[in-house]
Amino acid sequence: MPLAWRCQQPAWCSFQLPTMARGLPSTAGLVRFCQKLNRLKTLEEPTRGTSLQRHLTTLDLTLLGVGGTVGVALFVFTGTVAKEMAGPAVLVSFIVAAVASLLAALCYAEFGAHVPYMGSAYLFTYVSVGELWAFLIGWNVLLQCLFVGAAMASACSSYLDVIFGHRIRSFTEAHVGIWRVPLLAQYPDFLAAGIILLVSTFILCGARITSWLNRAFSAITLVVILFIIILGCVLARPHNWSTEEGGFAPFGFSGIMAGAATCFYTFVGFDVIVASSAEAQNPKRAVPMAITISLGLVAGAYILVSTVLTLMVPWHSLDPDLGLADAFYQRGYSWAGFIVAAGSICAMNGILLSYVFYLPRMVCAMATDGLFFQVFAHLHPRTQVPMVGVLVLGVLMAFLALLLDVEALVQFLSIGTLLPYTCLGISIIGLRFQKVPPSSSLDPASPVGTEQASAPEPGQLRPALRSYLGFLGGCRPGAAVAWALGVLVASAITLDCVLVFGDSALHLPLWGYTLLLLLSSVMFLLSLLVLGAHQQQRRQDTFQVPLVPLTPALSVLLNIFLMLHLSSLAWLCFSIWMLIGLAVYFGYGIRHSKENQRERPGLTATRSSLEETVQALQPPSQAPAQEPDRTDQPTSP
Repeated sequence: MPLAWRCQQPAWCSFQLPTMARGLPSTAGLVRFCQKLNRLKTLEEPTRGTSLQRHLTTLDLTLLGVGGTVGVALFVFTGTVAKEMAGPAVLVSFIVAAVASLLAALCYAEFGAHVPYMGSAYLFTYVSVGELWAFLIGWNVLLQCLFVGAAMASACSSYLDVIFGHRIRSFTEAHVGIWRVPLLAQYPDFLAAGIILLVSTFILCGARITSWLNRAFSAITLVVILFIIILGCVLARPHNWSTEEGGFAPFGFSGIMAGAATCFYTFVGFDVIVASSAEAQNPKRAVPMAITISLGLVAGAYILVSTVLTLMVPWHSLDPDLGLADAFYQRGYSWAGFIVAAGSICAMNGILLSYVFYLPRMVCAMATDGLFFQVFAHLHPRTQVPMVGVLVLGVLMAFLALLLDVEALVQFLSIGTLLPYTCLGISIIGLRFQKVPPSSSLDPASPVGTEQASAPEPGQLRPALRSYLGFLGGCRPGAAVAWALGVLVASAITLDCVLVFGDSALHLPLWGYTLLLLLSSVMFLLSLLVLGAHQQQRRQDTFQVPLVPLTPALSVLLNIFLMLHLSSLAWLCFSIWMLIGLAVYFGYGIRHSKENQRERPGLTATRSSLEETVQALQPPSQAPAQEPDRTDQPTSP
């Protein structure tokens, strides 16, 4: 018998509905429409016939994370950020980006250990926030992965062209011609497209071959990185950080933060670990360990490599296209430059392999839920690979690599990474204050729960604080938490906007700048205190983020701050992509959603009165008589 559970409906929806229900009768349709957008996913343990094989070890997951992270950012864009954004302070940019990634990684680790299924941030948003938001996150991750893969292949093609003395480029320009169109490459990169198609072919062979290739690429990459650090320390010249060469931070604090916003997407490999948790042997233990180890290794490598890079040669003399290899060529170590170029090719193929492995599985999860076209949900019966997704998305990724310029590709990556991490931090806070029914454990052998029967329900005010915060004690469980969470997000956005645009775009006077800064800071801290005053769910059988709500709140604050440093072109392209995603959801996903099919048998009853519609949207703790009927509904109309 399948084991299923349904998270509570978001409190912000339920406590507003009575006001809506007192309106005109036509309000019932608006209420049901709001219910559709915010419905939560019912998790069911997959059957043996449809589940993926659990054969990935902690080492496999760690190498997937390292292979999905160490790539073009280290070998190419370290030089770009150093020359154009931060100077030698690029190492500070990597530190800031690593801290932001660590906060997001902790949130990923909790969800990945607690919900060991395909889907990553998409699935986590679906079980905690709502269907529409989950689709938009998945749609956003789809964009991110397509551009990451295309950028990796294009950069790999450039390095191969350098190794062969630019013969590939000369041949293509002579027989095809040169394009002079903005955002497009100077010539069609057939080699990059071919690399993606070759990697897709290996992915079709199954996870075991992918894991073996990824181990080989990751091992070579780590050896080359160690070689760079050792030889770079020998060739280091402290004079390159002196004021005569422009100083340590020639672009100031704004340049460091702009570099951190650009560098952030370089730490996204750990979401590949979580997306592969459905194939892990022991996800509750392996996922948190793999995320922590891989992020630590990658952060240390980025910081050390960026340090030796700017110590080897002056930051203003770097070639942004060749990065590390160019630094060795400038110092006269051509053989070392060749080794670095070969290592960069292995690293970029490793990250390309990870994303081509991950992307079809994420799309498969969306298709299985009915939010995306069903053809993408098909798994090969022997290899358990989503073949249609690998083929279609591989061809689309190859098409992007064929036509677009590398710099145009990377402009759209950071925002596609920061937004899902922001939503993930919000989801962690929301879920921590929701009651989990005893049947919610996805592992039948795990403890039912850690709360005592007499313990306060999550979302209620802590007993020790009721005498001091009595005005909050009268709120329905979850209502005060929902308001505080909304205030926290709004104050974080306001605070970051004041910090980023207060002196420039907004042209605020000193008193206005100070007043807004104080108000937003006070509201942010007050919302944290209100959240901390309420009871949280505690589980000992799985990993949980420490210091909630502080840790995810800092993640949200830092992610928004970094997003505001991105270019207007990135925001424009992101907005267009989101509009296309909304058209797909409202044109297909909202009607074909499996949660819509679950609810369809109960729609007749809910239409009888507005009161029943409101009651159906309340959390299980508010309407205990309704929950058994909801979970026992058939999965098809």
